[in-house]
Amino acid sequence: MNAEILAVGSELLLGQITNTNARFISSQLSELGINVFYHTVVGDNAKRLEQAIEVAESRADLIIFSGGLGPTKDDLTKETIARHLGVSLEFDEVALTYIEQFFAKRGRPMTENNRKQALILAGSEVLANHHGMAPGMIFTKNDRTYILLPGPPKELEPMFQFEAKPKLAAMLNDGGIIASHVMRFYGIGEAELEVQVQNILDAQTNPTVAPLASDGEVTLRVTAKAATEQQAGQLIKAKVAEIQALVGDYQYGVDDDSLASKTVEMLLDNELTIAAAESLTAGLFQSELAEIPGVGNALIGGVVTYAADAKVKQLDISQELIDTHGVVSAECAAAMASAVREKFATNIGIGLTGEAGPTAHDHQPVGTVWIGIAINDEEPLTYLLHLSGMRNTNRLRAVKFTCHYLMQLLEERGYTKRY
Repeated sequence: MNAEILAVGSELLLGQITNTNARFISSQLSELGINVFYHTVVGDNAKRLEQAIEVAESRADLIIFSGGLGPTKDDLTKETIARHLGVSLEFDEVALTYIEQFFAKRGRPMTENNRKQALILAGSEVLANHHGMAPGMIFTKNDRTYILLPGPPKELEPMFQFEAKPKLAAMLNDGGIIASHVMRFYGIGEAELEVQVQNILDAQTNPTVAPLASDGEVTLRVTAKAATEQQAGQLIKAKVAEIQALVGDYQYGVDDDSLASKTVEMLLDNELTIAAAESLTAGLFQSELAEIPGVGNALIGGVVTYAADAKVKQLDISQELIDTHGVVSAECAAAMASAVREKFATNIGIGLTGEAGPTAHDHQPVGTVWIGIAINDEEPLTYLLHLSGMRNTNRLRAVKFTCHYLMQLLEERGYTKRY
């Protein structure tokens, strides 16, 4: 099955919002082994939308629409598709009742145009919207499948994952299942990882192995087709073991794990506490950890010491050290890590300092980052990074490398880590 994703919305063409839906849908379709050859974006114009549909029909078996299912006049996706396919629109009573109850519970009048959101293509299979009003739908005609999804990601993502995706999997596999497992790596580039597993990639059949790079990380998605979930699991397990034998040292997690979530998990599992002193990252390290539920039992506090004076006043780092070595130095990063650990009485202290860009100061090139890590009463260790990229990309990568190095250090010291 070949798919095309057709996003509808003038705001996408104007650059007012980013088309994250296409990325999400493509990643989900790849798990099912569905090829996506085209992403199309069209504005809120019925004529141009119909032209885009005709082009998509000439090259895809599956066309997935996002957006244009709302109550306003410029929401014209299902009306245009209905006219193009020669089918009528009818009200889905379940959706209509839900919309009416939504307004009633809030004591707000329901305008007539909100009823429009409950319209579906006659004969389509409804996809329930548990996070919004407009339902989605699947419609098949002339051996071609059309899937209509709402535009807001908070509605589209759960609808596709839990409503549309299982139906697509059943269509593809005649009642069998398609399962996937994501392996997450850090500290190795996409090109190097691909070289290491090239023989596996060349020989893949079932399971398939697909590499993907994003924000300095690399993932391998292992996807298996089988009659049962157990059989698919066995196929995946064998392939994962084969990959780990080659590049397992770089794997930090699986599926929806992140470097921050695995760091927090390791801290909690080992009852460790942490504090951070941040210069170039300005609290980003703590912010990334704070997104993980339960982190309050590990993250005790921290300081942002952006200016040199703040490092002296907030962390009692000697002016002599700064005058001698500079704020972008191993000595400063180590001192920041030790000072913040003592200040907050934690097991671990993190010090982050560097040149994020775009201009350099302190006689250091842009992209120079020093990470200091102090663990208990040990002498702090430091790590030097030479990053290349935009300012905020460098800041995020510094945070990710901090998590990466910290987990390595803890594992070397015998602290447990889940895989």
